[in-house]
Amino acid sequence: MVAHPLKGATLDDAKKFKWPNPRDQARLEGIKEESSRLAKSDCLVVLGTVGMTVGLLQTFQWLLGFEDSFYALAAEPELTHYIVGKLAELDIEFWEWAIPYLGDDIKVALYADDFGMQTGPVFSYEMFERYFKSWYAKIFSVIKKQNPGLYIFFHTCGSSRYVLPDLIESGIDILNPVQFTSKDMDPVQLKKDFGKDITFWGGGVDTQLVLPRGTVQQVKDEVKKRIDQFGDGGGFIFTTVHNIQPDVPPENIMAMWEALQEYGIY
Repeated sequence: MVAHPLKGATLDDAKKFKWPNPRDQARLEGIKEESSRLAKSDCLVVLGTVGMTVGLLQTFQWLLGFEDSFYALAAEPELTHYIVGKLAELDIEFWEWAIPYLGDDIKVALYADDFGMQTGPVFSYEMFERYFKSWYAKIFSVIKKQNPGLYIFFHTCGSSRYVLPDLIESGIDILNPVQFTSKDMDPVQLKKDFGKDITFWGGGVDTQLVLPRGTVQQVKDEVKKRIDQFGDGGGFIFTTVHNIQPDVPPENIMAMWEALQEYGIY
């Protein structure tokens, strides 16, 4: 981004802001045809981030800028409630249009919002509860109403355990990326506490240290360990915690794949 369109904005500025059209046909141009093609080839079709599925907090930060957004969360509740509510209403309108339009070929709806840092929550639980909890419940309710069989995939990086019970109650089915090196994200405890409620999509191998810096054997050992921890009883889709970066040795990528083939089929 080169600028934040609501940086320094007042409530009146936000009300005058030209908000986007959530039903703009360009948002889904070509997706209906591509999802139909993929579904016919036995692929699991995921509707990813198409402009209106980036999370409420993240979009709020983009609009105001990082510093101003956190100031508003703490000191400008009226402005924050208005903008977050407006974003949620746009999201709801998008889903009410997109799901019937795309039909049953879409099996997973992806939503993304980062509520954690590596060292702890990005803000207090009270802020999540005050501004975001009820809106996420409404958004996910609309998604499920449009298509009860649609799985809701929620991406939230870092230490996000503190919001998991509420997100599960609101309707998420899948958690990603399961950044288990972050505070309060112990794999064994996550599986014990939430394994009956959600699928873990991620958490297969650490992408900050083990995959780029570890030996081939260390990579294989970690893959086996995470499969043992998350895979017990099912509910685990193996993938790396985050995207594989350019500094990862090819032999480590192959070690991960070989270990997955050896230990991940059960």
